[in-house]
Amino acid sequence: MISRRIADWDDAYANGPNIPGGDRWPAAWMEPARAYREELEAAGRARLGVAYGPGERNAYDLFLPEVEPTGLVVFVHGGYWMRLERALWSHLARGAVDSGFAVAMPSYTLCPQVRIRDITAEVGQAIEHAAAGVGGPMFLAGHSAGGHLASRMVCENSPLPAALRERIRNVVSISGVHDLRPLMRTAMNETLRLDAAEAAAESPALLAPAPGTRICCWVGAGERAEFIRQNALLANVWTGLGAETCCVEEPDRHHFNVIDGLADASHVLTRTLLTG
Repeated sequence: MISRRIADWDDAYANGPNIPGGDRWPAAWMEPARAYREELEAAGRARLGVAYGPGERNAYDLFLPEVEPTGLVVFVHGGYWMRLERALWSHLARGAVDSGFAVAMPSYTLCPQVRIRDITAEVGQAIEHAAAGVGGPMFLAGHSAGGHLASRMVCENSPLPAALRERIRNVVSISGVHDLRPLMRTAMNETLRLDAAEAAAESPALLAPAPGTRICCWVGAGERAEFIRQNALLANVWTGLGAETCCVEEPDRHHFNVIDGLADASHVLTRTLLTG
């Protein structure tokens, strides 16, 4: 019998300090992201800072393929709902763009200025705005807190209109946090301000998936045990609630490099996202 109890919740959710050379990120993403934006801007295939709401951070970048888009991919960034912004991740659009899809990457207002439930609503607004301009099927991806937000869009009580949800063919939650209740035990909750009611209301693992949901929960095999547990949790629970799920632990990947495959059209992560 294996017994396990978490004594240090801050350490359980601390990524950088537990990855050799982890202090390289997020700075390591800046240059490839900048280069990709400039490349597509020069080709007339980038629409940067498209406003979807009145807030300062209510904007997304849209990257377009060389031909009419086959559909729309939306990537939601992470940062524990309280840091980072869309410009760090632009290069991750390459895999889907090279596959013929438009890719929208939104920013959103951060905690403590708003609560997580407000961020859920903002991401819904961003997706709705982007979807109005790009037809065809939709595919959602998100990393860490963004994985939570992408999953939240296909819950039964999603902020998205039913007709728009029906366009969503697949979701990949990468290193997603799907049960928010443990975060109430961390120091970051001074910023997140989660209480028991909001943690339950905003946790995909405690909610029902929308009818027809397809989701892949993807994590690096070298991640913190809590992220591996959270990854398996949603796939397990939603399988029992009628969703089509898969659960992947990618070998030799940690919390920061697990998203790198999105920059490559041939990588299994990109191919998994665009399935359906």
